[in-house]
Amino acid sequence: MTIDKNNYSRRDFFKKSGAIAGSVLFASILSPFKPVYAIEEPKGKGKWYGIGIDIDKCIGCASCARACKNENDVPLEPFFFRNWIEQYTITNDGEIKVSSPNGGIDGFKQILPEKDIYKTFFVPKMCNHCAKSPCTQVCPVGASFETEEGLALVDQSYCIGCGYCVQACPYGCRYMHPEKHVVDKCTLCYHRLQKGLDPACMMACPTGARIYGDLHDKNSSIVKFVKENNCVVLKPQLNTGAKLYYNSLSQEVH
Repeated sequence: MTIDKNNYSRRDFFKKSGAIAGSVLFASILSPFKPVYAIEEPKGKGKWYGIGIDIDKCIGCASCARACKNENDVPLEPFFFRNWIEQYTITNDGEIKVSSPNGGIDGFKQILPEKDIYKTFFVPKMCNHCAKSPCTQVCPVGASFETEEGLALVDQSYCIGCGYCVQACPYGCRYMHPEKHVVDKCTLCYHRLQKGLDPACMMACPTGARIYGDLHDKNSSIVKFVKENNCVVLKPQLNTGAKLYYNSLSQEVH
């Protein structure tokens, strides 16, 4: 059936729009909206690393942040981190407060009275090692790159310190090294992985809140973690192919 544009009134438009909206609503009832849970198809044939964080197990001790600084010679001054901890506090009025004193290394002190708090929890943050990383795409000299194992790294011998990748990272996971004047970030302790050792942050976590492994291996800890839990990634709408999966992540976290 064709539509006569000359006789197609605003009333007809709203009638048809209402019918379409009703169809969409009905379809959504039959097939509820599903967030992005599944692991994207791993690339290549070798190892393809992914990371998991179990929010329920994180106690905010920041042992991971301290271990990372010690292992990777990250500057001890505040604001320089490869990974850090944030505390989210949701008030009874729905207000969201986020704190991260020295990345969590200095400990957390709740300033709100308990009667005003609806819930509070800790969220570890680090590089998402995206499969479609925006940071590597904007680097003008190829210093930011992705390894065959799916890790986003920086070749500091090529880095010119322009900071484009720092701005491009939607997760705030890169910083400019104050002494080297080049970009630094989480490598998932790539130097340790090459020796068959676990990343420093994983070794330091006392509760087992941090998981990593090969997404190609169906029996790996990370694949089991994602399959057995209701996992999501941060900012899925950006389609970065993030490989940092969170369990029990509240919608307030950004």
